[in-house]
Amino acid sequence: MYYLVYSIFYLLSLIPWWIMYRISDGIYFLIYYVFGYRKEVVLNNLLIAFPDKTEKERIRIAKDFYHQFVDTFLEIIKLISISEKELNKRFVCNYEVMNDLFDSGKNVQLHAGHFFNWEFWNLAYSANSLYPLIGVYIPLSNKVMDKIIYKMRSRFGTILIAADKFRTQFHNHQNKRYALALGADQNPGNPKASYWLTFFGKMTPFITGPERGSFSANPAIIFSNFYPVKRGYYKSELTLITTEPNTLQKGELTKLYRDFLEEQIKLRPSNYLWSHRRWKFEFDESKYGNLVV
Repeated sequence: MYYLVYSIFYLLSLIPWWIMYRISDGIYFLIYYVFGYRKEVVLNNLLIAFPDKTEKERIRIAKDFYHQFVDTFLEIIKLISISEKELNKRFVCNYEVMNDLFDSGKNVQLHAGHFFNWEFWNLAYSANSLYPLIGVYIPLSNKVMDKIIYKMRSRFGTILIAADKFRTQFHNHQNKRYALALGADQNPGNPKASYWLTFFGKMTPFITGPERGSFSANPAIIFSNFYPVKRGYYKSELTLITTEPNTLQKGELTKLYRDFLEEQIKLRPSNYLWSHRRWKFEFDESKYGNLVV
């Protein structure tokens, strides 16, 4: 079954970009206007993040978000067969910020967010990094699709570690050269094992793993943003935050990341994954007061 499904997706990946985007426009219409996929979640998130914008402005952001959301998933199909030359034509970045650290002996920890298109980001970084790129992923429940996505994500050498196996498998790479890529804006599984801080004016839990890991391994910390400059073309910008994260105070790195995330979202409001429930946990002083940083 895997080979049949993969062959179908591979053939679909050969469809010209302009045709794919016409298909995307049609799917957008169905998802937004007919099915209203997670529309309530998206609009509620935008109300929390941008209370000063008018309802009309938030709806405009939501529509732009859905266009990018659908484009992302169709672009995943194109990434199954994209050449490295075309990949680098469509995704540009100041990789030297990361690669210049290679000769220093420092490993790298990349903090990114759920911007568009994170799948382009993974392949492009893997193809252009002097470091082996390590990515953390959540396996899909459908085994056939999981295998297809795994193959696509690892095309240019990305080392993928399942999130539930990270603690037991990452140690195999800790004493080697690596750049660890983290989506540090993930919702924590347990709000009682999180850092709580304001995010767009609302108390929000952040995962502690990226910061705690940086204390022990002491890699250089780089923040990464990325965004479309036009349909199918992306730009990414790397910012070196520190080469000595273990000198920072508890919560300081998470606060810096929070500030970075807010800044990027305010610059490009539709370029963020608003369909996930980022504020599903409500702050309770009696439960989480000691976790505020």
